[in-house]
Amino acid sequence: MDERNSVLLVICNVPDADAARGMAETLLARQLAACVNVLPPVQSYYRWQGRIEHAVETTLLIKTTVMRYPALEAALQELHPYDVPEIIAVPVAAGLPAYLDWVNSETERDAQ
Repeated sequence: MDERNSVLLVICNVPDADAARGMAETLLARQLAACVNVLPPVQSYYRWQGRIEHAVETTLLIKTTVMRYPALEAALQELHPYDVPEIIAVPVAAGLPAYLDWVNSETERDAQ
């Protein structure tokens, strides 16, 4: 597999901007992500334990690689306050080659 095809976009909603900032900084410090976008608050409606729920959440868009995904998922579960956090990984089918190369290099375990 071409290294450029190994990039993932991981989506994760968190309760608020403070949680988002803390998680983003931790993921970057651990080299589990090359970039984390923190989006403005969103209105989330969902079914949980048989009831329709509503929450204001902050969305993280996390850029990582297939190789780093297992460790990223484990870190999100460790850091996330929800019992069942939303963690969805979407393969990046195409992108600017220089950007995709950068994501790969920034998530290498020995990158400085």
